[in-house]
This record gives sequence, structure tokens and C-alpha cells, in this order.
Amino acid sequence: MEIKDILIVDDDENMNFALSETLSRKNYSIDRAFSFLEAKEKINFFNYPMVITDVRMPDGNGIKLVSEIKSKNPNTVVIVITAYGKIDDAVNALKNGAQDYILKPFQAEKILKLVDKNFPKKFNFKPVSQFFTVDEELLAMIERAKKAAKSDVPILITGESGTGKEVFARIIHNNSNRAKFPYIPINCAAIPDNLLESELFGYEKGAFTGAEKFKPGKFELADKGTLVLDEIGDMPLSLQAKILRVLQEKEVDRLGGEHTLPVDVRTVSLTNKNIEESIKEKTFRDDLFFRLNVIEFNIPPLRERKDDIVFLAEKFLGLYQLRESKHIDGFSGGAMIKLKNYDWPGNIRELQNVIQRAIIFCDKNKIDETDIGFNKFTNSVASNKEIKTVSDMEKDLILRTLEKIGNNKSKAAEILGISSRTLRNKLKEYSLNSQ
Repeated sequence: MEIKDILIVDDDENMNFALSETLSRKNYSIDRAFSFLEAKEKINFFNYPMVITDVRMPDGNGIKLVSEIKSKNPNTVVIVITAYGKIDDAVNALKNGAQDYILKPFQAEKILKLVDKNFPKKFNFKPVSQFFTVDEELLAMIERAKKAAKSDVPILITGESGTGKEVFARIIHNNSNRAKFPYIPINCAAIPDNLLESELFGYEKGAFTGAEKFKPGKFELADKGTLVLDEIGDMPLSLQAKILRVLQEKEVDRLGGEHTLPVDVRTVSLTNKNIEESIKEKTFRDDLFFRLNVIEFNIPPLRERKDDIVFLAEKFLGLYQLRESKHIDGFSGGAMIKLKNYDWPGNIRELQNVIQRAIIFCDKNKIDETDIGFNKFTNSVASNKEIKTVSDMEKDLILRTLEKIGNNKSKAAEILGISSRTLRNKLKEYSLNSQ
């Protein structure tokens, strides 16, 4: 559910993947659609800073897509691809709001120059929630996040991998007073330690071998906007003191630079690690943790949001059946039970993959349990998580029953088939008799 920099829309798979590869090498984050209808679904899900679209597609017209994109977010930059000799298409696309066009066939260097020239330096995402959920607690958390967004205090978002932390960070930026300014994410775990410092702080020409020109760092690029420090728990200890200084002094030193540069940045940090444990293990500075964690939001895993499993499965079915050119009416009862009973160690990202696979293998009008398969690795993780002692299972059953019937002990004892005295003894054993 990550939001990408560029959406590429082209029913020609070779062209689509070639464009994706070319732009990915230049560090653009790419999403793809292979039809007009799939592109429409995706722009309903997300706002993209840039869309590159073909004009002629079997199920729709790229010029109409330009109009729909611009009506949803006028700040999205649209570049149109059209066949040689179809200049009329290009003219009509420009009239409908496209920024520029390129004629097929074209060289990779030409599209790169066009994208670099037109990619928005500041993208004003519309301040709407793009976190799809029907879970009441999570919806309440999103409302609290929107309130917190109005302040400039640093925010820490925790949760397992695949729960949607980056989308949550987007919500905070979109609803902040900085929404018109840059949103700059950096994954601290994805960049080698020896390069992370130059990525964050930038460098001057000649600062080290290979530094042929100056490069601004992420702090500098995020000035007046939001810097998202993804996987902050994996940041090397040697860099943490420098990050702390930037946050305290509100200024940054480029590598090889002689002067400090003032920066006005709001940080949102993401992690799937227990930072407090990292502090105990002396792999994370406690002073940096307290600086980053003025407000914390913990996103619950998907297994604790059963209604979201159903809701998101149906969303993904609607999205991906278009790409596979299939029409599927929904899920059988058995399929939905299988989805709801699974532990989802990979969370939303894993659910997305499972539904895509099910659509591919489904040859009926509904997805049933035989179409749904889980990754062997994540399934073994789930199985290990599910191993509990009989005592733990008994305790979980009693507590869930009490919760569902409003803590009525007499009714709970009746449902569980035990005496009220046995229930009281069990609660005393769990040190819960005061409830």
C-alpha cells in the first residue's frame, strides 16, 4: 500500500516494464497499470506526483484519463506517450491538462530528461486519508494523527512490517501545515552505512572520491516539509549523534562543507523494532529516541483487525481482477473463513499478494479456499506464533468471552460450561479478580 512517485499506464507490457526499469534506476519509485480501468482504480486509491500514460488502450482512452487525474488532483503532472504521427492526440492531451508528451519510439535518455524536467519539486497531496480501514480503533487513531499533524512535534510510528506505516506518515504530512512543501522519505535500512550520511546531509564537490558535483541531502531537500526516517531502528549508532544535533540545532553540515545550512524540517520516524529494547542493548541512543518520540502511534497488525481482512480483500479483488482481465463476484464462505483465521505475519502487504495469486488461479465465478495459498515461510512463522500452552489458550478463551459479554461473570461461566466459583478461581489465578 505504499504510495509511489510515478504511475506508468500502458497496456504494452514490454513498454511498461522498460519504462519502469529505466526510471527505477534513477531512484524513482514506480507503480504500474496495464489498462485504462486499472489506472482509474489506482488513482482512486492514491495521489501520484506524476503519471505517464499511453493514449490508445483497448479499454479506454488516455486523454480521458488525463482529465480524470487532473480533476482529482490538479497538482499531478501527466506526461502522455503517443505513437508517431498522432500529434492530434498530443494536442488534445495538453488541452485536457497534460504537462508534456513524447512520441514513440523514443530513447531512454529522452524520457529521463522529460521526467527530471517536469517531476514536481513540491507536491501538494490532497489532505485526505488514504489508509483504507473499517477498524474503529484505527479510524480513531487516524483522527488523532490528523490533530497531531497540525503541530510540528516529531512523531514516531511503530508497527510490524506491512501494516501501512508509510501511508500513515503520508496522512500526517497531508494534514499538516507543511502539506504544500516537500515530503521526503528515506529508508535507513536500505542504504549502506557508508552512504547513508551523504544521503542525509549531502556533500560538496570534491568532498570525497567520486564527488564530482555538490549534492543536497535529504534534510536540505525536506526544508519546510516533512522528512520520513523509515526503519529508524536500523540507523547506525555512529550517525545517531549527528541526527540528534541536526534536530537540536536545526542546521545541517554538508560533507566537505565550510558552513552550516539552516533547515526547518518536521520528522516522522517509522520502525518495526522495539526501540526501548535497542536502547537497553546500547544500539540506539535514548536521547535521540526521546527527541523523535514526542507523539507515538502504534499501528495494530492485521490479525487484530478481522473486519479489515474482509474489507481489504474485497478492495484488492476489485483492483487486481481488472489487471488480470477477469470478472470474479467475490469470495466463498470457506475462502473468507480461511482468510480471517490466518495470522498474517506479512500484514497488508501479504494479504495483497495472496489476493493477487488467488485471482490468477481462480477459474470460477468466486474465489474459494482452494484458490488461497500462503507463502511457506510466512505460514511457518504464523504456525510458530500460534503455538501456546493449554493454560494460555484457556486464559485467552476466558478473557475473550468476558470482553464480548461486558464482563458479566455469571453469563461467562454459563457460556464456558464451568461454575461461577471455578471462573472466580481462574480470574484470581490470573490476578484479574478485581475486574
